[in-house]
Amino acid sequence: MAKGHRSKIKAERNSLKDERAIAKVNFARLSSTKAKIVLDQIKGKDVNTALSILRYTPRYAADVIEKVVKSAAANAEHNNGMNTTRLFIEEAFATQGPTLKRIRPRAQGRAYRINKNTSHITVILNER
Repeated sequence: MAKGHRSKIKAERNSLKDERAIAKVNFARLSSTKAKIVLDQIKGKDVNTALSILRYTPRYAADVIEKVVKSAAANAEHNNGMNTTRLFIEEAFATQGPTLKRIRPRAQGRAYRINKNTSHITVILNER
């Protein structure tokens, strides 16, 4: 059991909050491996460069990630009061979400399973 008064414990926990801007999309309908290919292209870049890279990347994941980066930039400006021209992508990662299992009928009464993967994409921005 933790020591101290409950309000003191909560105050300590809340003081450790991260001051970086975060945006995430859960249950995106693409596999995490396909999302990671696009995320590796924009890690460490500033936001404007990353958005221009995403705009001309011919993958479905790029459209989803572009929305997340724009959302993280808006969160940084509105919630944290950061300067949007000095923002860069500090972390960007995709984790595997739940798999949607579907069935496809095949010959002679058989059924094949089709797995539709989902992912959780997170983008964390910080100021230079």
